[in-house]
Amino acid sequence: MNETAACTFVKVCTLDDVWEGDMDSFEVNGIEVLIIVLEGGKVVATQSVCPHQSVELVEGEFDGSKVLTCRQHLWQFDVCTGKGINPEHAAIAMYPVKVEGDDILVDLRGAEPIFCGS
Repeated sequence: MNETAACTFVKVCTLDDVWEGDMDSFEVNGIEVLIIVLEGGKVVATQSVCPHQSVELVEGEFDGSKVLTCRQHLWQFDVCTGKGINPEHAAIAMYPVKVEGDDILVDLRGAEPIFCGS
């Protein structure tokens, strides 16, 4: 069973592609994924667009530790949980992620992008 679960993870990038405290967007199998490396080295993966009006989140601002702010209307998200900070009713999808050696792998079937309107 573990072997089957491991097969759902695909390589998105390497640790050399995204530095600690930074983020970047990658397309894998037709799906855009935002990879974020938190201060301390923890890696998270989220949907790549804001749920409000589909603006690319990579164009926004990441504070290095947990808050991602969309550039368009300043919606904010906690990238550790995916929950909205401002507005609180918003959320972004979080993909399961694991690091093997220098490779960052994501389970693309682990979540669906969220869209919530205004």
